[in-house]
Amino acid sequence: MQAITTIGLDIAKSLFQVHGIDAEGRVVIRRQLKRRYVLAFFEKLEPCLIGIEACASAHHWSRQLQALGHTVRLMPPSYVKPYVKRQKNDATDAEAICEAVTRPNMRFVPTKSAEQQSGLVLHRTRHLLMRQQTSVINAIRAHLAEFGIVAPVGRNGVEDLLRIVADPSDERLPELARACVAALGSQLRMIKVQILNFDRMITAWHRSNEMSRRLDELPGVGPALATALVASVADPKAFRSGRDFSAWIGLVPKQNSSGGKQKLGGISKQGDRYLRGLFTAGALAVIRYAKINGTGHRPWLTALLARRPTKVAAIALANKIARMAWAIMARDETYREPVALAA
Repeated sequence: MQAITTIGLDIAKSLFQVHGIDAEGRVVIRRQLKRRYVLAFFEKLEPCLIGIEACASAHHWSRQLQALGHTVRLMPPSYVKPYVKRQKNDATDAEAICEAVTRPNMRFVPTKSAEQQSGLVLHRTRHLLMRQQTSVINAIRAHLAEFGIVAPVGRNGVEDLLRIVADPSDERLPELARACVAALGSQLRMIKVQILNFDRMITAWHRSNEMSRRLDELPGVGPALATALVASVADPKAFRSGRDFSAWIGLVPKQNSSGGKQKLGGISKQGDRYLRGLFTAGALAVIRYAKINGTGHRPWLTALLARRPTKVAAIALANKIARMAWAIMARDETYREPVALAA
């Protein structure tokens, strides 16, 4: 056991697979562990390098194993897959993880703290409720449209529909359908209250976090995006540059280049979809404000909007905002307005 220097750990819900090698690369151990025996097993080992795929519960196990003195490296599953030999099972997965973690050019995922994961739970729960709210609104509109009852698009239109449902004297809606849609209306109101509570929690966390407050000074960045960045990025210095950070979010062009000829397409849409959506929404807000109040104080944006459609310009601006956000996080700086803005 003391000869083990590197371990590939394939985690799961209940059965974990261990693949360990010594300093010369010889296989020392192949073993399956039940969940309750994992920590006891690693407590008996001398500190070693442990590789884990960055999937569900990986950050929890990384914190637990680091507390025992081990060095833990998390890797994206897509980077581990090329090392899987032939058939896929837990043993070959653990062997592939053990091989991948020793590669000098492998990219690793920094371990998130419990506070950061709590922030992600907050954002993901709110995002889930937002999707449920949209689903319930669409259901209400669709059900009432079957009886010829429609309303304008927007929040006020939904309220008009719910007032019709609450009016028993309106004979256009049968009682059975009225009871069903009324239940959906009650669910919608409850979801809205929960979303409001989560918004308040995000605002409170934003005010208590210095980095989040600094990110909020960027154009197009509000409390939601600022706190999401703080929760999602465990170590901004893990990215070599702002472009790497923007590529991680999926805001850079997708390449299909060969033979020295560059072919760039649309954005890759890889990485964090939630952050990408927040950056894009923030960029659209900046463009909308600039169109209303004039774009003379933003010459770069003015020139871009003159030659590109609005949504294409929004993606380019989102890329720019993401790079500025990385610079603030990685260099521990504050936002400085360009000369054109300060003039």
